[in-house]
Amino acid sequence: NNFGAIKLEISMKKPKILVTRKWPEKVETKLSESYDVTFNNNDIALNTNDFCEALKKYDAILPTVTDKMPKKIFEVANIRTQILGNYGVGYAHIDISTAKSLGITVTNTPDVLSDCTADITLTLMLMAARRAGEGEREVRANQWEGWRPTHLVGTKLTGKTLGIIGFGRIGQEVAKRAHFGFGMKIVVQNRSKIGNDILIRTNAHQVDNLDELLETSDFISLHCPGGDDNHHLISTKQFKKMKNSAILINTARGEVVDDNALILALKSKEISAVGLDVFNNEPNINPELIKFENAILLPHLGSATQETREAMGFRVLDNIADFFEGKVPRDKVA
Repeated sequence: NNFGAIKLEISMKKPKILVTRKWPEKVETKLSESYDVTFNNNDIALNTNDFCEALKKYDAILPTVTDKMPKKIFEVANIRTQILGNYGVGYAHIDISTAKSLGITVTNTPDVLSDCTADITLTLMLMAARRAGEGEREVRANQWEGWRPTHLVGTKLTGKTLGIIGFGRIGQEVAKRAHFGFGMKIVVQNRSKIGNDILIRTNAHQVDNLDELLETSDFISLHCPGGDDNHHLISTKQFKKMKNSAILINTARGEVVDDNALILALKSKEISAVGLDVFNNEPNINPELIKFENAILLPHLGSATQETREAMGFRVLDNIADFFEGKVPRDKVA
């Protein structure tokens, strides 16, 4: 009968999906095979109004870290969206509690970007320690006068102490590279107790408080979550605890470091250098930071390899496939 045919047609309709930024081609092709997808082909970040409209039109929205999804966007009537499949590990840009209260599932993409984010952490450590940014700018400006004994003298990584704040998957991969690659001593601070079986892999020592780590570390690398809990975790008090020779690295989230305190610490030489891959209010970097020769500034490249960006996308696909099949997604965070 006609009613049965209509019911079958509705059941066969593909879920409507919005992809908020341009994704790797292989992943977009795969998405198109299974869903009714709208792609953001101009690759410009969506605004608040865009998200309010999208929540009424799509069964799933696939956001990224550049997509701010605060409480106010969820205050629209007739929300259709059932799942936010976040492309990335961190999800502090999404108001998780509001999404959850509305019955909207949120997923992320852990595991797949740990290696590449650890690699970029070591990149920043090496660039800051060996003053590579300064050197490269000097060569490009045709100002290099040749080798001399006191030119751009930096510091080595080998044998130094690396303090890791947040010892999850990425922190552990950084420890592995630093310990086995450079013979670094590893000190960790984490909100929960780390098992000895994990610590022993890199001969790491867990300290009870942040101050102890800051006072003893030559390099300090941030791998803790963003959000309110860790907002300005590193500020004026913490910079004063660090060695004057310390180098701070942030590949976690911009809000973990207080920009104003960092700028003062660099000006007063409370620390030696900083390497940042993440910033407050990206992509609008505090212009004061750009003035410092001893600040290595990268445009959020942590996961930026072809292999990882594709793996992140396919992980999102796995999560939304589970959801629409009635299963609990493997990476559900809310």
